[in-house]
Amino acid sequence: MQKDNPIPARLKEARKKAKITQKELGMRIGMEQSSASGRMNHYEKGRHIPDISTLRRMAEELNVPLHYFFCEDEISAELVCAVDKLSDEDKLALMNQLKAQHNK
Repeated sequence: MQKDNPIPARLKEARKKAKITQKELGMRIGMEQSSASGRMNHYEKGRHIPDISTLRRMAEELNVPLHYFFCEDEISAELVCAVDKLSDEDKLALMNQLKAQHNK
């Protein structure tokens, strides 16, 4: 297990926020009922890392952007979730505002 891998903690956090069990999440993304809980547990413990298509299905099911799983700190994780909910127009305005601040 890599200690610097943020995926296990982010996955567990998002699943708990969604108030679903490991088994439920696994089944919702297409895993067999008999193995769903075990496989999800391995992902959350960092014993195995889900491939990108599995992560994408988890993100959709948990209503978080895919890149949420790669955030290494809470502030970044909250930011990507907040920004993801913005319209494209609002994202562009935010980006321009941040660029202007950075260039001061």
